[in-house]
Amino acid sequence: MKLLLIEDDAGTAGYVRQGLAELGHACDHAATGLDGLTAALTNSYDAIILDRNLPQLDGLAVLRALRAEDHKTPVLILSALAQVDDRIKGLNAGSDDYLAKPFSFQELIARLAAIVRRGDKAPAATTTLRVADLELDLLGRFATRGTRRIELLNKEFQLLEYLMRHAGQVVTRTMLLEAAWDYSFNPGTNVIDVHVSRLRAKIEHDGEAPLLHTIRGAGYQLDAH
Repeated sequence: MKLLLIEDDAGTAGYVRQGLAELGHACDHAATGLDGLTAALTNSYDAIILDRNLPQLDGLAVLRALRAEDHKTPVLILSALAQVDDRIKGLNAGSDDYLAKPFSFQELIARLAAIVRRGDKAPAATTTLRVADLELDLLGRFATRGTRRIELLNKEFQLLEYLMRHAGQVVTRTMLLEAAWDYSFNPGTNVIDVHVSRLRAKIEHDGEAPLLHTIRGAGYQLDAH
């Protein structure tokens, strides 16, 4: 999943992001309501985790602004405001679920998966990506090529998902590093080349047509041609 966390508490944000990263999920973070609203309106996410007590713009105002724009991304409110009235206000403002702090990380993941499953997006658009005969199952987190099933490690899955979402485009190493590792590019590292090489070996097997191309001096391109 690609998620947006709008949370001003650094400890909570770090804990949630680390847990999501360990499970192979990408997570952008905004520390203010205004930054979170901007990120939500300009990027595509599978779900949004939203605190209520935020600087600049409170969580309910963010949520109402999103729904006013007919923004259908599922939203899970994660808040210390845990009274029945608080939960009702959150749900009435347009949230898909409400989880009180302190919380279990396992419950957070389960609730996120549930609201994504029942989201309004068409299943084919949100659960499967396809380039030529290569197909990526976003929920099962595996790929298939023809009748062959391809098991992927977390980073391989994240890289392939990014490449498939940008099929036909030249994707730089910096873009891949930020998409899968979520830190600034280190020009001295070859981590991308190593992982792409392993990914290529998995998706191009036993004489199958090349799909993942190295563009010298630029990066990589996933393309059937």
